[in-house]
Amino acid sequence: MESVVPPQITAELTQILSNLVLGDNEIRSNAEKAVNERLATTPELYLLALAQFAISADTDVMRSFSLVLLRRLLFRPAPSTQTSQHHSIPSARLTLYDHLSHQTISNLERILLFSLSHETATTVRRKAVDTVCDLANQGMARGKPWHALQAQSFSMTHAQGPERGVPGPQLRETAYRIFAGCPNLVMDLQVDAVLGVFQRGLQDPESIEVRQAALLASVAYLSTADAGQLSQSISLLGPMLDTLPPLANSLSQPPLGAHDSSSPKSSNYHYLSTFLSTLTPLCSSHPILFAPHLQSLLTFLPALILPAVDCGPTPTVGRPFPTSSGSGNGNGARQGAFVFPPPGSSSSSLGDGEREGSPLVGVKTKYGQEVPGWTEVIVRACLEGMGEFEEDERDGLETWLREDPSSASSSAETDSPPALYEQSLDRLACAMGGRSVLPPAFQAIPSMMASYDWRVRHAGLMAIAAIGEGTGKVMQKELEKIVDLVTPMFNDSHPRVRYAACQCIVHAHAAAALINFCEGVERETLLPYLDPIVERLLKLLNPGGDQAQVRRYVQEQAITTLAMVADASEITFGKHYPTIMPLLLNVLRNADSPDYQKLRVKAMECAGLIAIAVGPDVFRPDSKTLVELLMRIQQSPVDPNDTQLSHYLIATWAKVCQAMGQEFEPYLPVVMPSLLATASAKADLSVYDEEDENAEDREGWETIVMDGQTYGVRTSAMDEKCQAFETLTLEVTLPCLRFYFHEGVREACAMLIPMLLSCGKQSGTLTNQMVSATFLQLINCISSEHDSTFLASLYKYFSEALLVVGGPEALSPQFHEGIMEATKRQLHSLADKRKSRAARASSNAADFDRDEMALIEEIEDFALEDMGKMLLSFDSNHPLLVAVSSVRELGLNTYDSDEDVDDEG
Repeated sequence: MESVVPPQITAELTQILSNLVLGDNEIRSNAEKAVNERLATTPELYLLALAQFAISADTDVMRSFSLVLLRRLLFRPAPSTQTSQHHSIPSARLTLYDHLSHQTISNLERILLFSLSHETATTVRRKAVDTVCDLANQGMARGKPWHALQAQSFSMTHAQGPERGVPGPQLRETAYRIFAGCPNLVMDLQVDAVLGVFQRGLQDPESIEVRQAALLASVAYLSTADAGQLSQSISLLGPMLDTLPPLANSLSQPPLGAHDSSSPKSSNYHYLSTFLSTLTPLCSSHPILFAPHLQSLLTFLPALILPAVDCGPTPTVGRPFPTSSGSGNGNGARQGAFVFPPPGSSSSSLGDGEREGSPLVGVKTKYGQEVPGWTEVIVRACLEGMGEFEEDERDGLETWLREDPSSASSSAETDSPPALYEQSLDRLACAMGGRSVLPPAFQAIPSMMASYDWRVRHAGLMAIAAIGEGTGKVMQKELEKIVDLVTPMFNDSHPRVRYAACQCIVHAHAAAALINFCEGVERETLLPYLDPIVERLLKLLNPGGDQAQVRRYVQEQAITTLAMVADASEITFGKHYPTIMPLLLNVLRNADSPDYQKLRVKAMECAGLIAIAVGPDVFRPDSKTLVELLMRIQQSPVDPNDTQLSHYLIATWAKVCQAMGQEFEPYLPVVMPSLLATASAKADLSVYDEEDENAEDREGWETIVMDGQTYGVRTSAMDEKCQAFETLTLEVTLPCLRFYFHEGVREACAMLIPMLLSCGKQSGTLTNQMVSATFLQLINCISSEHDSTFLASLYKYFSEALLVVGGPEALSPQFHEGIMEATKRQLHSLADKRKSRAARASSNAADFDRDEMALIEEIEDFALEDMGKMLLSFDSNHPLLVAVSSVRELGLNTYDSDEDVDDEG
């Protein structure tokens, strides 16, 4: 292809790109600076040169790198619109692409289309697909369709023999990957024509890669289609599901037409897992599409998720976990400890190949519930999978016993297959309730508890815990039998089983479990057990003897539990105060090293809660000491790795203030400057490129999308800001009612407003300007708020603030009119939303989830309730109260749960 840039530009860019991939930091940094300078002065020329390099570079690596870099640069903010991460975000963010001329965009598109049709390396071509899809999506979002890409992609779906050195199957695969990455390319075409093209790809006779790409495209198309298109596209699901049985029937054979048959991932087992994973999101978003196919899936899936009927050699005392070289998987792995014969498995379309470990297609349970056997199969599969632990060595058990449950190493178990099966069982129970899940679960659990294999006993106990939340209403009626089943397991010979029996018997977890008990128990119920509980917790905190045997994480948990016990038992805890407070103060004096950071903040939290629990008279002798220790900690050099200290310090100051009351006033000059600085801090933001794969994995940060741009927000700083607002002042509070980066900050601000008004009123510092500013901000927020949960809070705290200033008569007429206009606006908005949902419900729209919509309307009802209370404070016969009732009646009112149905037993 003829070059579109001068040779000297190409030569210069070649050198810059070569330097960018070097390991030398200084060279690479200079190259990055050079790129930024060229883009700031002549962006069009250098972007075209980069695209040209993507088709002309000698190596696959450099062509791939050029495509990735082009994709990143095109849609990053243009130099003139870039802002500091600490400044507010502009409403419109122009990118380099937005500054390009029509001619430059046409040349870029022409070069990329050339790459799609001429690139021979698979990895480079897939990078080209990513860049092309990005360019197409961004262009269409700006009203610039790419008709040439649409035409070329459809043409490539018919490619047969090698064209320009690229095999036909690879061209076909590329076309379907483009449709998957940019489904809007086909949304304006005749549905029948699109379905025909996709079905042809799903049935491609030469290449599994083409079938996989066509499946991706089909899922993207169905996920994007509107209700009308979806109703005409239901027939596509049959060919999509038909891609699975041929793979399941040939697991031991090499895949047909794979690009690299020598790769360990290139197996039919791998592709079956990939195909199932591709379908899974569609099961969640459009479960109704699968409803006609559930019976067929029930015939197909059990053989994948349940073990073969032949359980292998009989276990003996000498060989409790026998292996068999003749097992179906052929690798000597341990068979399932017990077997659930899948109903109808004899008619399964699967062959006798590998059956274990395949993903389960997750169809929404409300449709699965209509097919007999669906729930039973999933429950049985989860129970079997939960018993498949890999650990057998004694060393592995010893390591598990010694490790800190909160450490990263132990968290690896949460990603293990047994843990994933457990999570699936938990979700199933929450979605379907006790009547569906308990019967099949307890057909197996009692026999699991009696198994010779500790893994199965452990799985049975963990299963009871997993389904407890979702089946609790029904399980309560059989609670005595379940307790009788579980309590003998406290004496089990294996620590893991005892762990499961009490979630778990290990010290720290037992203390953590006690927290759950204290949170829900009445004070009178706790008091008879207070002394032995505190006595045992103190032993964990200060065991004496060999300090080498002391586990720091156990001490941390013991302190946390002591705090909760003190909070629950209140003044009665005072008898234990002389023993506990000196231990906590000693921790605060001496726990300075990085290893003791968590122990120190836990001690701070506990000391504050205990001070509140015992009251000022008991706490007074130690108050000065605690305050001085907190001041020393606050004034110490900041450790950048200690992300928790500031959050806990603010919270502890608040607790000490509450415990001391007016006696805390002399310490306000020490506390307030830090508190105000934290509350006034701006959002700590980073702007991410879409190619940044680590954007969501950065510890201490979360990502949000605003105006089409992805931002990283440092959540630890936002949590500190939220904590500060729970203690703070009006000046920094009002602007943060619109702090969209952290819901907790907005909620804390709204809650704080009536408290601050009350403080100002009592101290005589509240002015008319403050009152006006407060209600103006509240009314503006109410008028524009879209989140029903926060809208309810705004109305609630508006009413409370109104009471503080003297009721509605204390507000000027402009505020009366303002709040009523804002309320009318919200009523119109809620009514429109509910009418729209009702219309979709009556039309049986394919993507309408009645349960989800009813839950949304339940949240809206809370907002309507608080809106009604506010109106009553103005006038008990206010005309808008009728409108509130009318909007409420527009709801679906169809949300059902286990407790809504009488139990026959």
